[in-house]
Amino acid sequence: MGRLTLLFLLGLLAPAWALEVNQATEAELDGLRGLGPAFTRRILAERSLRPFADWPDFMRRVSGMGDVTAQKLSAQGLTVQNQPLKQKPIAVKP
Repeated sequence: MGRLTLLFLLGLLAPAWALEVNQATEAELDGLRGLGPAFTRRILAERSLRPFADWPDFMRRVSGMGDVTAQKLSAQGLTVQNQPLKQKPIAVKP
């Protein structure tokens, strides 16, 4: 019973760990590994024009935001429209 309760409580806390890019402060974004002040300023400048619609929109509009960086940020809890980055399937050679 204790293990189930712990898992339930962790599930309740999980959304608190997410950081929505359309609402995050400059300091919160700077706190993510892989984002420095210049990168954060590019994100905030684009966001000031209009909110990011989804991950492809975010990646297209922010210079330097490639697949690898996006995956690392998503793994740290960054979301776009409260959605984590969907992982691309890895092609397996026969």
